[in-house]
Amino acid sequence: MKTIGIVGGMTWHSSLHYYSVINEIIEEKVGKKHSAKIILYSFDFNEIFEKQFAGEWDYIGKRMEEAAVKLKEAGADFILYASATIHRAIDGIKVDIPILDIRDTVGEEIKKNNVTKVGLLGTSFSMLDNFFKGRLEKKYGIKTIVPSPEKIEIMNRIIFDELACGKVTRESKVQFDKIVRGLELNGAEGIILGCTELHMLITEESPNRFYDTMKIHAYHAAMKSLENNDG
Repeated sequence: MKTIGIVGGMTWHSSLHYYSVINEIIEEKVGKKHSAKIILYSFDFNEIFEKQFAGEWDYIGKRMEEAAVKLKEAGADFILYASATIHRAIDGIKVDIPILDIRDTVGEEIKKNNVTKVGLLGTSFSMLDNFFKGRLEKKYGIKTIVPSPEKIEIMNRIIFDELACGKVTRESKVQFDKIVRGLELNGAEGIILGCTELHMLITEESPNRFYDTMKIHAYHAAMKSLENNDG
């Protein structure tokens, strides 16, 4: 079994879910009493949060590079960054260890379903910048639409003021569902939860097909760790 290196803490709530989902899949695929080989490098999120809003993405990229080096030295066979937004900073980094990119795992899942137009929800960085949308369109032929500027601001507030702190309110779930329905009306065949905390807002009443980036990423990590598995 390969050892998974996780760069987490962005936020610790999503890192916790990554750990749980990966181990649930390993247990299901390999058998009871088995668990994943995982090494975690966890950031103090406040450091990353402040640099994001200061626009210091080169600094963040350097920190992501440093984390990757530490995980390789600790024995990881490949790594993942447990945050969709942080992928804005990793395109230019150079590390000598395979990276399981969240955008590719999601793109592959969407393509398997023959879906060509999706809505993207996440932080304002993910929705407004091109690092997520551009990769999906260029590499997988998937067109991505986002909400209005007003709705983007609502999503940003929910993510950073509530979900990043582990808080979920009924009002936010209602707003989330309304935004999703708006994307559906504009032709979205599915919705990418492009922030690894957004799964916290899903209810039984939530509409549409969701592509939960955290769960998809975690599933692919678990399966990659089992490639050529000899126990």
